[in-house]
Amino acid sequence: MRKTFEIKLFSGTEELFVGGKSIMKKTLKKSMTVTMAAAMMMSLAACGNTQQDTAATPASSEAADTQAASTEQASSEAASTEAVSADLSGTIALAGSTSMEKLANAVAESFMEKYPNVTVTAEFTGSSAGIESLLAGSADIGDASRALKDSEKEAGAVENIVAIDGIAVVTDTDNAVADLTKDQLISIYTGQTTNWSELGGADEAIVVVGREAGSGTRGAFEELLDIADQCTYANELDSTGAVMAKVASTPGAIGYVSLDVVDDTVKAFSLEGVEATADNIKAGNYFLSRPFVMATKGEISEQNELVQTLFDYLSSDEGKSVIAGVGLITVD
Repeated sequence: MRKTFEIKLFSGTEELFVGGKSIMKKTLKKSMTVTMAAAMMMSLAACGNTQQDTAATPASSEAADTQAASTEQASSEAASTEAVSADLSGTIALAGSTSMEKLANAVAESFMEKYPNVTVTAEFTGSSAGIESLLAGSADIGDASRALKDSEKEAGAVENIVAIDGIAVVTDTDNAVADLTKDQLISIYTGQTTNWSELGGADEAIVVVGREAGSGTRGAFEELLDIADQCTYANELDSTGAVMAKVASTPGAIGYVSLDVVDDTVKAFSLEGVEATADNIKAGNYFLSRPFVMATKGEISEQNELVQTLFDYLSSDEGKSVIAGVGLITVD
């Protein structure tokens, strides 16, 4: 809006008197119209605002276009994922390690939730039996809680490490001994040390509990201590749960289990002064650790679409979250 102010300036009337007579009468009158500078400035400002608005319009439009494109891309990707999930169907059969039961069940549940037309089955028969099922063609994946043997690899099994597990050495909660050295552990399992009093504990017999022959946990434990075929067991049990129950209910008992199953029914020893934790295993400070293997017959790239998709899932952030959620250490 333009405002105009009119200002009229008047001089007074001047008269010159000589001898008492007026000889000249002069009236000065000026009138001028002033357009205030403010009006001009307001006008210029209005023009400037118009130019700014005009200049801002393309930027706003560009931002809106970018946001729309991002939304469209996200919607497209979501639709694509849903389409793949809907199209994927069939059954994946797992067999093997009882120590991997918790992991296998968690993976199966989350994978089937993501792909509702896929069924994942799992049998827990022990690592060696699982690899045998894989090689025989009765399982798509063989679960082994140890590194594969050369003979298994030569037969066509491929080692795919999906996680790292620590092996915890546990005892009953009343045992006063809290830490063992590697040499002491070897001495206990080979029958050289038979009473807890020899290790600073109570005068109580040591009851050595372990897994059955063919167990991945037993194989890994004995291999890591270099005592294969040298152990003297009071009890050889066929599952992780059975070992936990036996140790928890037997005074003076000692056993080994997967780190992720340890609970407050037993007490885990520290080894060489290092506690059995995921952080210590990652740092390489805890010497009893092993791979969790999901073996395939041939490379992953040679497997059917279902199996390949499962391994893609395991290597994704979502899959790694499931692995970490059961107390295991993820691998890159």
